[in-house]
Amino acid sequence: MNYLDKVDTKILDYFKVLEPNFPTWLIEYINTKEMLHQQYISITCGTIYSNLYESEFFYSNLDHSIGVSLIIWHFTHDKKQTLSGLFHDIATPTFKHCIDFLNGDYIKQESTEDLTRETILNSKEIMTLLKRDNIKVDEVCDYHIYPIADNDTPKLSSDRLEYSLANALFTYNLSSLKEIEEIYNDISIKKNEEDIDELGFNTEKLATDFIKITNILSIIYREDRTRYSMQLIADIIKRLCEDKIITKIDLYKLKESEIIEIIENSAYKNIYNKWKNASEINTSEDVPEKIYFVHQESKVRYIDPLVKGQRISKVSYEAKKLIEDNLNYDMTKYVYLENIDFNNL
Repeated sequence: MNYLDKVDTKILDYFKVLEPNFPTWLIEYINTKEMLHQQYISITCGTIYSNLYESEFFYSNLDHSIGVSLIIWHFTHDKKQTLSGLFHDIATPTFKHCIDFLNGDYIKQESTEDLTRETILNSKEIMTLLKRDNIKVDEVCDYHIYPIADNDTPKLSSDRLEYSLANALFTYNLSSLKEIEEIYNDISIKKNEEDIDELGFNTEKLATDFIKITNILSIIYREDRTRYSMQLIADIIKRLCEDKIITKIDLYKLKESEIIEIIENSAYKNIYNKWKNASEINTSEDVPEKIYFVHQESKVRYIDPLVKGQRISKVSYEAKKLIEDNLNYDMTKYVYLENIDFNNL
């Protein structure tokens, strides 16, 4: 079955904004086993499963990957760059960046990208398609080599643009589809200060509107409830691995729903359910005693896009102030929930 035939119509409408003429050649790549597995992983890194968060809309890692590829195709019409965007998360495990937390990589959050090339090489379906299309693995396994696909923070890339628009529209209800379309249609390829191609805005107003959205998202990605949630999930998974209930390989083969079922049948059921049913996080300036807590920073995701050949922070005082306030978000407090302690199972 074609994955696009069963996708929520709201997502299909969003895809049409990203690229009105869907590239039909991409469909066979989407429907490969390795890509289809990503439909069972949420882009929210597991946070969607807790009442700490308002959203219940499941936007999958596959939806995200398709969105990234559509943006790249829309602006470049280059198959290799487009496929690099589609494949960029092909090796993503369940709970996404929580596994970076498990690996101790909570600042860069890139440790799960290491298996991308290997995953593609091990896929008979994908390798057959690439051979047919005369495309080499090294031309599509690393989207970092294409600046329109990916670049360094705070530049605007297709990946950064897609998860910003999708999270604003579906996950946190910050924008309507009409507002997303207006912002998206103001973007074109520009030359940045390094004379490298980059997505940028044509008007200051829409660039500023985009900053207002992404600054809210930027804080959500690293706020107290998020850092706590991602580390808690990582620590539950760590203990499941130590108890030999699951292996790290399972994280790349099982669905999130299947891992959750394992958790709910384990010694960590009560901990998971307390987090799942929590509605408010606690913070403290001092070390909480006899309780599980999180005390660490996290990756800072923010965007300072181009407009009129300059960064919006140099063009708009309002945008500059918004970005500065965002970057000053305090991550120094101890974060915890009552009655959660791995030592008292």
